[in-house]
Amino acid sequence: MAEETLITASSEYTDDNIRTLEGLEHVRLRPGMYIGKLGDGTYADDGIYVLLKEVIDNSIDEFRMKFGNQIDIILDGRKLSVRDFGRGIPQGAMVAAVSIMNTGGKYDSKAFQKSVGLNGVGTKAVNALSATFTVMSFREGKMKRADFEKGILVQEYDLVDTTERNGTYIEFTPDDGEKLFGNFKFNPDFIETMLRNYSYLNPGLVIYFNGTKFCSKNGLLDLLHENNTAEPLYPIVHLKGEDIEIAFTHTDQYGEEYYSFVNGQHTTQGGTHQSAFREAFGKTIKEYYNKNGMELSDIRSGFVGAISIAVQEPVFESQTKIKLGSKDMGPDGPTVAKFIGDFVKREVDNYLHKNLETSDIMFKKIQDSEKERKAIAGVTKLARERAKKVSLHNKKLRDCRIHFNDTKGERKTDSCIFITEGDSASGSITKSRDVTTQAVFSLRGKPYNSYGQTKKVVYENEEFNLLQAALNIEDGLDGLRYNKVIIATDADVDGMHIRLLLMTFFLQFFPDLVKKGHIYILQTPLFRVRNKKETRYCYTEDERLDAMKSLGANPEITRFKGLGEISPDEFKHFIGKDIRLDQVKLSKRDAVSELLAFYMGENTPERQTFIVENLIVDEDEL
Repeated sequence: MAEETLITASSEYTDDNIRTLEGLEHVRLRPGMYIGKLGDGTYADDGIYVLLKEVIDNSIDEFRMKFGNQIDIILDGRKLSVRDFGRGIPQGAMVAAVSIMNTGGKYDSKAFQKSVGLNGVGTKAVNALSATFTVMSFREGKMKRADFEKGILVQEYDLVDTTERNGTYIEFTPDDGEKLFGNFKFNPDFIETMLRNYSYLNPGLVIYFNGTKFCSKNGLLDLLHENNTAEPLYPIVHLKGEDIEIAFTHTDQYGEEYYSFVNGQHTTQGGTHQSAFREAFGKTIKEYYNKNGMELSDIRSGFVGAISIAVQEPVFESQTKIKLGSKDMGPDGPTVAKFIGDFVKREVDNYLHKNLETSDIMFKKIQDSEKERKAIAGVTKLARERAKKVSLHNKKLRDCRIHFNDTKGERKTDSCIFITEGDSASGSITKSRDVTTQAVFSLRGKPYNSYGQTKKVVYENEEFNLLQAALNIEDGLDGLRYNKVIIATDADVDGMHIRLLLMTFFLQFFPDLVKKGHIYILQTPLFRVRNKKETRYCYTEDERLDAMKSLGANPEITRFKGLGEISPDEFKHFIGKDIRLDQVKLSKRDAVSELLAFYMGENTPERQTFIVENLIVDEDEL
């Protein structure tokens, strides 16, 4: 059995302080080392989704090795099952393959040349962190089954005859223990997004999730079509080669946006392959137009791109495999940068020479970006100097100690910033926050309506300039200082208006901040219901009615009108471990330009009609 020796904390250091962890016990003791964060399913990167991903990755590897083109996934409450139709785990070693660390067929690179999971940990971690875990292997008319609880084998069954097709079935329920996933709940939307990405990266694979079918014929081309929230300026360019596929276009949106993948794995934090693609594209475009003076920022403005590569024995920067660290394509292959650079130079250059209309549109887009950049160059310089002179740490920003991108290049996902309105609200949050991970940015009055403006307004407007500086997003998301940007406004008309103005600002000038899932809305309670023994905070009218019924006759009811009315001691409950956040999401259905035009444009009569027809009256206001 795999084991690890730990020295436990104690005032005395004796033989009793030495513990040996056997089997999967270390995974349960240090789950973050294997799946990143824990969480309860509220966010897409919570551990319960990583567990599912680890199981699916094995099925994807079978498909990529050309064994089985279908995966069936069923979510039943808290229980998930994954059935593939690959070769099935070798039955003699099946129990060891899912329960003994550093055991697995992927150490034999002949069997899995370009696999996602190479460290023999994934399925074992799922087993260890699940209350119940069942594995079945179907091979050549025989079925083998084993049941586990919290990583411990409880029953191993004899081989039996079966008519089932070859493949593997895994069923698991994450452990709801207090030190693990607690009162977790799966969000089907997060699972569907994951499966949709798997389908884009594996054309020909069919995935069924509770009966819904996910498949793709055109790979990354389908991905960009689905994820674009603005019309492409030219038809999406889709280029494929051995072990590489790219797709790209430009839109009229600001910023740049990338989707990157390795061996079918979505590397949400990029890595060497994404950086190489970004650099190679800029260099290729400068050479194609023979314009060495072109600024890379102009070439990349509005760029939307996706890249998928296959690497032999990839090296990731964490067990959750969201950032590629490999510098080489394989033991005997070229560097990742050279492989991608050669492909992009050759294929993009050829494409533009053959498609002159696309070439002309791209050139005009780059020229337009250059003109705008030069037009605001003076304003930009002054704004940067002004941001440096203003004492952010004393006036606008109460910073935290750790940031999303720290000096070691690691991502600190707990880091967040609250954007508040006025001194009273920011004061309550500032006094009750966790200074290690939670920062506060205080707005002065209502933000400017930036709809229809150029990026010049970001630098001319004091609030926007300082907010951009605080987030460190002027040059893109690589320097983003906080994983979660949380809009915290009052639950009234003015608060909703400020929220809309901030969302307009982000959607206009930093849409990738929204599309990458960094923007959240803080939910704070509308009511406090209490008696002498108990206090309950209610976020909806239904919760208020339930609390009144539960607490008995004549409880005291307080209606919170603004964040400033909530004391710092109470606020700790709302921004601590039980914080309620609504993530702002975008998809192709959300046509950003049309949305902003309707809600923030000059069509006042239309908007008034909409408001009247959809008005919800708060009885407490009558």
